Amino acid sequence: MRIRLHGNEDQCRRTAKRMAQVLDVLDTSHAYPDRPPSRLVRIYLTANPPAPTAKGETA
Repeated sequence: MRIRLHGNEDQCRRTAKRMAQVLDVLDTSHAYPDRPPSRLVRIYLTANPPAPTAKGETA
């Protein structure tokens, strides 16, 4: 799945890091700046849901 994070760069980086603890993150893009005068950025994650455990549950 492709996930877009939108906010200031620090928020997006911290959130991407936290999401990598829960999802199988395959790729993280660089920060794409919004058009001026916005100071926000977009970061895209490519991720898969966590793999099922031996009991068939997600981790």
